[in-house]
Amino acid sequence: MRLVLAIAPMILLQGCAASVVTGVVTDVVGAPVKIVSKTADILTTSQSESDEKRGREMRKHEEKLGKLSRQLKKAEKRCADGDRDACKKARNIRDEIEDERRGL
Repeated sequence: MRLVLAIAPMILLQGCAASVVTGVVTDVVGAPVKIVSKTADILTTSQSESDEKRGREMRKHEEKLGKLSRQLKKAEKRCADGDRDACKKARNIRDEIEDERRGL
């Protein structure tokens, strides 16, 4: 009787154990594929990601030029009022704008 009670759960639970083992084997076999796929995603840049990055760079460039232009106008106004330091500053800002336009 004890033998029957000991063997009964093993026979009844065989399907559960098989599905657990199958799931583990599938996870172990699929792991390298997932790792390679994730690595490829990290190392490659899609066209849309590249476009977004270029767009951010262009906006940043335009913002900097706008800021420099506003500073130049203020410096030129002060220079016209006779402030020699403002004249120097205006020349420096013009040089910086030229550098920015060249992409330096």
